Amino acid sequence: MLLALLAGLPGGVVALLLIWLGDLSPRSQWTLTILILVGWAIVATILREQVVRPVQTLSNLLAALHEGDYSIRSRSARADDALGLAMLEVNALGDTLREQRLGAMEATALLRSIIAEIDVAIFTFDSDGRLRLANMAGQRLLGVPAERLQGRRAGELGLADALDASPPHTLDASFPGASGRFEVRQRDFLQGGRRHRLLVLADVSATLREEERQAWQRLVRVLGHEINNSLAPIKSIAASLGALLARRERPADLETDLQRGLAVIGARTEALGRFMNAYARLARLPPVRPSSVAIADIVARVAALETRVPVDVYPGPSLTIRADGDQLEQLLINLVRNAADASLETAGRVAISWARQNGQLEVRVEDEGPGLADTANLFVPFFTTKPAGSGIGLVLSRQIAEAHGGALTLTNRSSGTGCEAVLRLPFDARGEAGAQIGSQ
Repeated sequence: MLLALLAGLPGGVVALLLIWLGDLSPRSQWTLTILILVGWAIVATILREQVVRPVQTLSNLLAALHEGDYSIRSRSARADDALGLAMLEVNALGDTLREQRLGAMEATALLRSIIAEIDVAIFTFDSDGRLRLANMAGQRLLGVPAERLQGRRAGELGLADALDASPPHTLDASFPGASGRFEVRQRDFLQGGRRHRLLVLADVSATLREEERQAWQRLVRVLGHEINNSLAPIKSIAASLGALLARRERPADLETDLQRGLAVIGARTEALGRFMNAYARLARLPPVRPSSVAIADIVARVAALETRVPVDVYPGPSLTIRADGDQLEQLLINLVRNAADASLETAGRVAISWARQNGQLEVRVEDEGPGLADTANLFVPFFTTKPAGSGIGLVLSRQIAEAHGGALTLTNRSSGTGCEAVLRLPFDARGEAGAQIGSQ
């Protein structure tokens, strides 16, 4: 207000001087003086209102946004002055914030509905280890309603072992609502600037039982097939030999027939023994004992072992992998041997190479054989297309790769004939059996 009055001071002083120094009657001088002063005050007040009112309106709008009320709008917002333009922007900001809040509320409601209906127990604990949220599955698992769970510690709820376990982890546990084997997953998150922990317990007992049942069915089917293949000829030959011995007049070549029959029985028994030994070997894969292994050295040793076909080694980067050297060497021996067997059919060659690809170590074994005719049964135990094969080489190789946190794939080559086996190991695999790779 003072600035508005000062803005009219020069004109007011000049006008008063002209009035009082001019040739006017005292009555006119006082009348004009009063009119000038009153007009001066009125104009200053109007000027103040024109400036202060929009600023107050803008302040009220910003205060409403600060309080989370996005419904207030300025009706005097115009684009032909600076303050009006500012209020137009505040109105637009209010619309944007309202839409964002509605979207966040809808997303939160959807997330809460999903969490409430999902058949997995979900819990959140604050930085003090007290429970803050439990979905319906979690309440059923603990057998306690949500209002009685809030603020309780993990130890009081029987979740201390799950909360302290290293994820991902499988835990055998018993709760009021269920018991069995649970997959435990955890993740830390921030809320209100404080660390919270998300705990997820998934009951995998039924899934594991179904997988176990299917595994037993496959195992029994394979074992039954192989055992019957050996027992059927043994039974037939034993019956034939028994019939020969039961004759009153034994043939002159009885001894020869007995020797041949017993030889066949012995051969089939030996084959059945080899099959059972192969199964025992597959079932008793030892745990990984990691040590430093130079990739170039292990590839050179494996390539030198194969002498039936030429093995070309294409050197890659100098790498040292943290892995079980014996198991990794056995894996590569199996791959190179299979590649050599395939290349023998076409008088081809075998190639080994390694490289860094997408954060992983990739070891490739390529052959120039006829390629894969049946990829569906590659990793089925005891399945083999070789007359003297055991059918466990590729299964063992994949188990070794997965024990190191990696993977093994076999595909037909895209260029030319033959097969390509690719072993992938992570540079920084998680877990006790993970492979850690660095520059040598």
